[in-house]
Formats: sequence, structure tokens, C-alpha cells
Amino acid sequence: MAFDGITIANIVSELNRTITGGKINKIAQPENDELLITVKNQKTQYRLFISASASLPLIYLTGSNKPSPLTAPNFCMLLRKHIGSGKILSVTQPGLERIIQIKLEHLNEMGDLCRKYLMIEIMGKHSNIIFCDEDFVIIDSIKHVSSHMSSVREVLPGRDYFIPQTQEKQNPLTVSYEEFLEKVLQRPCSVSKALYLSLTGISPLIGEELCARASIDGGLPTDSLSDIEKVHLYHTFSRMMEDVSSSNFSPGIIYRDSEPVEYASFPLSMYGDLKRVTYDSISEMLESYYAEKNIVTKMRQKSAQLRRVVQSALERSSKKLILQKKQQKDTDKKDKYRIYGELINTYGYNLEPEQKSFEALNYYTNEMITVPLDPALTPSENAKKYFERYSKLKRTQEALAVLIKETCEELEHLESISMALDMAMSEDDLSQLRDELAEYGYIRRKNTDGRRKKKNQFQPLHYVSSDGFHIYIGKNNFQNDELTFKFASGNDWWFHAKGQPGSHVIVKTEGEELPDRTFEEAGRLAAYYSKGRSAPKVEIDYTQKKNIKKPRGGKPGFVVYYTNYSLLIDPDISSIRQIKESR
Repeated sequence: MAFDGITIANIVSELNRTITGGKINKIAQPENDELLITVKNQKTQYRLFISASASLPLIYLTGSNKPSPLTAPNFCMLLRKHIGSGKILSVTQPGLERIIQIKLEHLNEMGDLCRKYLMIEIMGKHSNIIFCDEDFVIIDSIKHVSSHMSSVREVLPGRDYFIPQTQEKQNPLTVSYEEFLEKVLQRPCSVSKALYLSLTGISPLIGEELCARASIDGGLPTDSLSDIEKVHLYHTFSRMMEDVSSSNFSPGIIYRDSEPVEYASFPLSMYGDLKRVTYDSISEMLESYYAEKNIVTKMRQKSAQLRRVVQSALERSSKKLILQKKQQKDTDKKDKYRIYGELINTYGYNLEPEQKSFEALNYYTNEMITVPLDPALTPSENAKKYFERYSKLKRTQEALAVLIKETCEELEHLESISMALDMAMSEDDLSQLRDELAEYGYIRRKNTDGRRKKKNQFQPLHYVSSDGFHIYIGKNNFQNDELTFKFASGNDWWFHAKGQPGSHVIVKTEGEELPDRTFEEAGRLAAYYSKGRSAPKVEIDYTQKKNIKKPRGGKPGFVVYYTNYSLLIDPDISSIRQIKESR
């Protein structure tokens, strides 16, 4: 994610279409480093959210409001006094800097027309909101920066405002081909790094994207480029700058699985294999991205304890399975003891007292073998000892077979919970997983009426196929059980990734026959919501719900079926429409 000069240019373009010419109606300061400015323009109300937070500086139009403190901070009061009912004349961006300049007009106490500037700097930890007069003298700022804090520029009332030139960077909107060759492609570093180090407002993401569009490896050194590659890179760069100048933007978010990983104002060819959701508004995209990112971050924080519990249980069960299989391998020699006992019974009459071993023909393999003997025991006692050893190993092997089966089922169950934790998007989802872990003794149960809550929390994922059939996906094992055995009807179709943890996928047929395309889309969803989602192809089993059975005592989500079809399909669900609200 890069709040770079191109993103700023996209925001400026949107603000010019919306709030330029409008009148400021309200100014609030919800947090120490935030402003929320309400603007009325052409009978429409807009809220401009500005954050100068060092960790997450932002600016976009929002439809939501935030509560303000009872006593407005000094900076907020100052803005209300000067521009509380001011008019926005223009919104501009100097070059491709990460700066937005809002030019305002208002009447002073004497009724004279005055102009002011609100300078919004989105520069990471140096972000600030600075209020200047018409001569660009600082009136005040949301953050004061003294000479002790910065040797480059003071941001204090009475100081002249200027954009600090801390690096020798070129304006990408005006750079010529000769300057591009000299200032950019002669830097002793990689091509992508040279782009973002030499050009104002170009982020590392855009540097890599320009290289990808020009079919150049961004990690190559600049001096390795041929003349043709340099020309091609410059023309690729120029076309992008033409789109910036003409406000030809297409904001969108890149998703890996269901998690937003990147956003940009242009399509990113470097992420061509990932899903991209486009937006008409850069503000809508930014608000959606950070809201979804915030949900993912919060859910990871809230699920951290459950993840540790599941991971510890997985490691414990894996070690147990290794030990059980080793013990099972040791029991493979049981038949040797049975054969020893049988051979002693067969040839024991020829044995001499205190004999330590004898050779005999193994009539199972027609080979001669040596049978060890305990000289202190009689032949019949030796045979009895070997038969007892055989019986003990046989009982151990049978018991281990049951234990290994139980451990494998436990591992499969824990892996399904681990996958469900990745899918969890709400506190209700985590609550169900907490109940499941408590039910099987991995954690203590905190909620005594957990079973009653599970029913109310049934909210599976909901998609609609291209042919209009509704498809539902369980987000955890409890939902899988309820989806398959309570929600689905006998002739509905059931899909699941073969031989690996995954969600149950139900297609509601409503008595109709499913077209091939719906089978394929349901298969893709079953592949995507499984442990194999990163594989190019996943094998999917599918059958009608009436063929699915729940074994007695089976764990949640565990089913058996003996009649099914199979398909091999990729887990690409980008073309399948999701319904946000389930049934």
C-alpha cells in the first residue's frame, strides 16, 4: 500500500469534482491529529476526513461521522474563526508531491474578502496540516515542529511556509527523456529503486509496476539495460504520467484470498494473478481498504490466543502420531515370534537340553532360519514365550491402529479449525470456534450456553452463480454441519475438496437441474475455501446431499459418502458474485 503522489493526484481530482466551489459548513477535530470538514456544494453535503497521524496519514471523503470532544482543541477553534463559513476556491497538488493545497476565501471581521491556504502534507511521520495566510505565512498547524525537532524546516506560527527539498528529485510530470536517462537511469542501483529514488511522488510499488509494464526485471541494475529497454521504460512511464495529468484513474484493491494486500489508482499488472476489485471513487476505495485491513488486523489480534492453542495441539498431535507409527512399525516383527513358536513345536522333540538355538526350514518361505532358544527353558516353555510375545505385539498393533486413526482424525479436525480461523471475519465466527475448541477439551468453556448461541450465529458465506443459483459455504465445522444436515435439502448438491480440510459448499437447486457452469463455479468455491487454495488445481468431490451421512460420534464437519463424482478445477473465484448478507 502506498499513499504516494499518484494516489494524492487521484484524490485531488475527486475533490475538485466534489467540494471545489463549496462552502465549509462545519469543522471538527475528533482526535489530536485529525480534522473532519463538512462542505456543502450543489445541494450535496461532503465530509472530508484528514489525518496527520504519523502511523497512518490519510485524506478522503467519507460518509461516516466521528464524535468530537466537548471542548474543541485550539487549532480547530482557530480554523472555525477564520474559515468556518469559507468557500473552497481550488484544490491543487504541487507537482506530484504528497501535498494537497486547498485555497479558501472568507470574510474577515471587517467584512473584507480574504484568502487562506490549508496545506495538507501526507508524508508518513512528517505528516501535518498547516494553515497559512495569502502570503504563505504560517498562522498555525495541527503539529508544531521546532528547530530542535527538525533542522530542515520549522513549522511554527509566523514562519514562512515552503516545501522542504530534502532530496534531489525530478518532477515526473515534466521530466524529459534526456533528464530521465541522466537523473534516473544513471543511478548505481536497481531499476525500480532508481525510479522511486529519483522521481517525486513515485512509490516503490509504482516503481515495480512500471518495470512490470515495460517487461523489465525491476531488480536488475540500471547499467544492465539496453538502449531499447530504456526507451521502452521511458515511454511506459510517460503513458502513466499522461493518465495522471488527464485524471484517467481506475482505483482498485488487490486481494489475496479474502485479504486486501494492496491498492493503487491504476491496474497493477504485477498482481495479474490476484483478484482486483475496482471502485468509481478513490475515497470509497481507501475507506473500504483500511476498514477491511482493520478488520483483518483486529481479527488476527483477537484470534491470536486461539491460534496458539490450535498450533500447540497440532504440534502435540503430530509428535504423538510419529511416536505411534514408530511403535506400530516395531510390532511388524510379531509374525517372526509366531513362526519361532510354531517351529519349536514342530521340531522341538529333536532338541537337546540347554540348547541355545537350532536351524529349521521355514515352511512359509521355504528358507532355513535360525531360531534362538533360552537354554534355561524347555522347548514347550520357549514356544509359549514366543507365542505370548506374538500375542502381546498383536494386541499392541490392534490398539495402535485405533489410536493412529483417532490421532489422524484429531489432526484433520485441528487443521479444519486452523483454516476456519483464517476465514473468521467477525466475533461471532471466533465465538463458534471457541465453543468448538472448548467442546473437545482444548480450552475451558467460558460461555455456558454456547450450544444455544451456535444456532443463532449461523451465517454462512453466500454466493450466486452466473446462472442464478444460490451457493452457501460454511465458515467453520459447526456451520458445515448445520449447512449440510439442516439447511440443505435432499436434492441440493454438496461439494468438498477431496482428502483435505475445507468448507462444505451447498448449491440450492430449488428442484431444477444445475447447468455445467454452476457445477464448475461451486467446485471453484470448494477449492478456494480449502487447504489447497494455493494449488493450481484442486480435486473436488461432489454429490447430492441425500448421499451424505454423519457417522455416529463423528466430529463436527466430518461426513462420509460412498456415491460421488469428481472434478479437477482451479480455485479462481474472481468472477463469482458474493452476497454480503447471508440468509
